[in-house]
Amino acid sequence: MCNYRAGILLLAVVLGSLKNTTAQSCSDVAATAATKMLYKKLHALQQQQIIFGHQDALAYGVGRKNAAGNSDIKIVAGDNPGMYGWDIGHLELDSTKNLDGVSFTKMKQYIQQGYKRGAVITISWHLRNPLTGGSAWDTTHGTVTSILPGGSKHELYKTWLDRVAVFMNSLKNEKGEMIPVLFRPFHELTGNWFWWCKNTNSTEEFKQLWIFTVDYLRQQKNIHHLLYVYNTANFSSEAEFLERYPGDAYVDVLSFDQYQHEAKEQKAVFIQSMRTKLSMLSAIATTKNKLGALAETGFESVPDDAWWTGTLWPVLKDFSLSYVLVWRNHGYMPSTNKMHYYAPYKGQQSAEDFRKFYRNPKILFEKKLKTKQLYN
Repeated sequence: MCNYRAGILLLAVVLGSLKNTTAQSCSDVAATAATKMLYKKLHALQQQQIIFGHQDALAYGVGRKNAAGNSDIKIVAGDNPGMYGWDIGHLELDSTKNLDGVSFTKMKQYIQQGYKRGAVITISWHLRNPLTGGSAWDTTHGTVTSILPGGSKHELYKTWLDRVAVFMNSLKNEKGEMIPVLFRPFHELTGNWFWWCKNTNSTEEFKQLWIFTVDYLRQQKNIHHLLYVYNTANFSSEAEFLERYPGDAYVDVLSFDQYQHEAKEQKAVFIQSMRTKLSMLSAIATTKNKLGALAETGFESVPDDAWWTGTLWPVLKDFSLSYVLVWRNHGYMPSTNKMHYYAPYKGQQSAEDFRKFYRNPKILFEKKLKTKQLYN
């Protein structure tokens, strides 16, 4: 009996070890050493703490069009975010600036600076509609079909991927080593506002698009420093979240985006909705041994004085997530005649509460994150 029990215990230990090994293995078997290390350490880290990120943080801020490497977050809290989000929309057009006016040359420099300080880099891609030439929000049906192998715009799409590859391969540190990037293509795929969303193509077509894109970057362009982020918007079940999932061999991070649109007095509605989705996300991520993340969130213009500790933290506190990222601090937008920002700036009404949020030992900003040495 003792030998039997010892055997069962040994088997449990071995199985647990195998599961942990799988959890720490990124989907690209040829990934660079730094990319593999980042993935492994993010797995360990998300059991205890969550990295806080901000989009375009170093490029500009509210009332500051040239941030010169500073950030609204640092001005308010004395520290930069632990993750920097960037977008390469318009890179496919061979433009010198992205769709929000950020120079790709400067973006590269900001990425190198953030990496050097120990932060994590994530990149999304609001690519234009390759079928019509319209924006990412041009939801003309048939676009996905047109860029799949055999489609009328397939060769065009490959030239776009070639340009993405050139930029990704330019992201190197001082030693000439590739900087790992969490790449989030075709984001918010369960929405209905982008040409790749579920209302414009079939489930199989989307999966083919994702698989072709990843395979092309890996096999044809020899890019092995990317971790791929699968990202949804609306979903009401685990099955719906995974409906367009391309497979474990093509995804490293599971995530969704959701913003607060309810009035601050109705924050309980937002909190409950978010916690329901995070519960489903966590269950899927655990089963698949993938990282989990809240890839985009926020409350435009942060009109709630205590949003950070009174809404965002109650959303996050019971879940294992690798990171949470709030969207960009553009400032006043003439097109909408309103302020467009998601993190506090100096003097903003939620700044003091954000400083309390910053002191939460479970939330990681750049200084503490650097001590984790995620890349080695």
